[in-house]
Amino acid sequence: MNKLYIAPSVLAADFSNLGEQISLAEAGGADWIHLDIMDGRFVPNITFGPMVVSAIRKMTKLPLDTHLMIADADKHLEAFREAGSDRITVHQEACPHLQRTVARIRELGAKPGVAINPATPSSTLTEIMADTERVLVMTVNPGFGGQRFLPGTLKKMREIKAMIKASGRDIRLEVDGGVDASTMPLVTAAGADTLVAGTSVFRTTDIRRAIAELRAAGKPKKGTK
Repeated sequence: MNKLYIAPSVLAADFSNLGEQISLAEAGGADWIHLDIMDGRFVPNITFGPMVVSAIRKMTKLPLDTHLMIADADKHLEAFREAGSDRITVHQEACPHLQRTVARIRELGAKPGVAINPATPSSTLTEIMADTERVLVMTVNPGFGGQRFLPGTLKKMREIKAMIKASGRDIRLEVDGGVDASTMPLVTAAGADTLVAGTSVFRTTDIRRAIAELRAAGKPKKGTK
């Protein structure tokens, strides 16, 4: 299994104190900072755009993991890359020419990822496995933070992990939604190696301790592989 990465999502952060909260996450051992971009079209909520990404870029040296939950993602790839996004993930459901979109992200110098919603079958990723660097499985329906983890997505993770192994490529399996100390063992056992966590990190009294607890919860138990 790849090294376990934890990517705190600023969607749950206190934006009036964002710089300090990101600094605490970085000091606590976060691997990436996750940015949830929502447009009110592909998902019902609206969050922020490239200008805020650019401001966050100045707050941290950690890679920015930008998750585009937006329609017409192709029109905005360059803007998010110029704002400082190191990794850009687009949705299979929102990109009619997915391979071209993924190739464009790579051309811009970012690492491409592909996300799928809870009701989207893993089989829709078969033809993109040769091109993507990450697969992000939504473990809640996208659009809002603080939702409860959908256990039915575990089967999909196991299927995608098998697809990754069959591809022979180093593809990270990322999960987003309802990740906390109770669900961490479930998702890592299903093959996930990159965990997005918002509420369970930023809505706590000790951000650094919260990250340490998540990492400990994700470690394989004795007697398991």
